[in-house]
Amino acid sequence: MERSPNYSQLSLPLVFLAVLFLSSHVVIGQSKVIVRESPPPTLEMDAAGELVEYLQRTLNARLSPSPSLDIDGDFGRNTRRAVELFQISRDLEPTGRVDAATWMALGKLIIKDEPIDDVQRFNRQRLPREPNDALIGLPFLTCKAWVITDASTGEVLWGENYNKAIDIASTTKIMTAYLVLKYAETHPQVLQEVITFSKRADGTPGSTAGVRADEKISVGELLYGLMLPSGNDASVAFAEFFGGRLSGQEGSSADESYDLFIGLMNAMAKQLGMNDSHYVNPHGLTAKGHLLSASDLAKLADAAFDIPLFRQYVNTRQHATGVTTVDGPPRRLTWKNTNRLLGITGYDGVKTGTTTAAGACLVSHGVRDGNELFIVVLGASGSSARYADSRNLYRWAWNQLAQAKKNRRGR
Repeated sequence: MERSPNYSQLSLPLVFLAVLFLSSHVVIGQSKVIVRESPPPTLEMDAAGELVEYLQRTLNARLSPSPSLDIDGDFGRNTRRAVELFQISRDLEPTGRVDAATWMALGKLIIKDEPIDDVQRFNRQRLPREPNDALIGLPFLTCKAWVITDASTGEVLWGENYNKAIDIASTTKIMTAYLVLKYAETHPQVLQEVITFSKRADGTPGSTAGVRADEKISVGELLYGLMLPSGNDASVAFAEFFGGRLSGQEGSSADESYDLFIGLMNAMAKQLGMNDSHYVNPHGLTAKGHLLSASDLAKLADAAFDIPLFRQYVNTRQHATGVTTVDGPPRRLTWKNTNRLLGITGYDGVKTGTTTAAGACLVSHGVRDGNELFIVVLGASGSSARYADSRNLYRWAWNQLAQAKKNRRGR
């Protein structure tokens, strides 16, 4: 009699190979899993079923901290976010889709929770609780990293994970704008120079200024398109236009100029003491090695605020302009600032950023009662959360500073 092979110690990918021509039930440890004739299909948003349950259990176990996903078999937003975080942790492209490479990285799936031997004992267990929430102290936050700095001195006042280099999304564009406006301080006429949009710039994915290939727009006007709607296309246009010039290599091709501009971004970061930062592109779309820290972004924002024109751009809530089309009349463009804090008195910048890998990010500047602060929030759980995190930190920080001032007076 032919014996069946023993799959109990095989990892999930090897099980797939071993049963390529079989369809059976296989026991792994104490859990039963249905093995398919081929690897599991790619899973993505809106998938449902047992396989999604297995995925959710496995993600809860593999990620630290655990995402604590509900084991409901519904591939929703929370499951997709957990998949993205897992992919990032394994140096995979954070697509949020569970493809063959992601299945391979997950390894043996956790099919079901550990069996309970003694039900009564289980029910009698007293699970530990954390102490009561403190009535004073830092607000509860959703972000992965944050920092509060004194805008007058540059001193870090409070923060968490603020020296850790992580994804920063479109807050990258602060450096792109800074390089252009730093040059414009000594060459103000450059703001009137005209950029002809390239096909590469026009084809850049993500948020856009809406300028099309071969259309023309001035440097000064395109800066609004960079900082208000967070135009990825505008950032590429600036890199192509300025990289060669600012590097002293005028006459460089657009591609060469683009690469030179990235080099300038990193050189300026080093000059400003941004020691936990590395740029790979001018817009912040997710790329391997494109990482900055919250404290470095605060340093950059502080330096950029020394340029009056920079403050003007990032404090503008909406702006309309025209572009010169190839063979027609001027075309109107209207941009609105993505930074919702600008609608509240006391805030006047700086830049938002959002990607799947980075989460929701915000670099902001606020003033109250003479206390001028920069606050950087990275990796918040959503767009609204980044504003809530930031406003809660401002309120807490301003209260701390006011209390400290009161205490000094009382001595």
